Amino acid sequence: MTYSAGMTYRIRPARAGEAEDLRAIERAAGQSFASVGYPDVARHEPTPAAALRDAATEGALFVAVTPSDDRPVGFLLCTEIDGDLYVQELAVHPDHAGHRLAVPLLKAAEDLARSLGLPALSLTTFRTVPWNAPYYERLGFHVMPDDQIGPSLRFVIARQKAAGLDVANRVAMRRYLPV
Repeated sequence: MTYSAGMTYRIRPARAGEAEDLRAIERAAGQSFASVGYPDVARHEPTPAAALRDAATEGALFVAVTPSDDRPVGFLLCTEIDGDLYVQELAVHPDHAGHRLAVPLLKAAEDLARSLGLPALSLTTFRTVPWNAPYYERLGFHVMPDDQIGPSLRFVIARQKAAGLDVANRVAMRRYLPV
């Protein structure tokens, strides 16, 4: 299944052989966090290649590609957590930022969630970084009240804290799928 993302991009399932390309995208996308006070994110090691290969094989990894050469320029990695489809990583190479590639990538995740019978997408993100929580709010995500954060998502947040992320400025968000 592919999705159109404007005239110059399309969304498709990732291929296991694209793992290193996706790591390079994640590394490049992370650099923008240094300019908003998160140099640790910019230095953070990207998702392990084996995890990306496994997710591609399982159908839980989508890429935005240029139609001219089918080269990935962004991706969305997801997994089921606490009954939602959790967006573990969404990254777009800075050379391709500003084309709203998150929208069709999230649409692909939404379709996967529906096929799995899951009611919502969830994610964790920075509260004040402009392309994080404020952007997701414009896309229909809402901050999850603390009492709605399930045990597995709490574990994800604890791992983020252990990895050095500023969890005081992190927020869990959810977007229920349209009926």
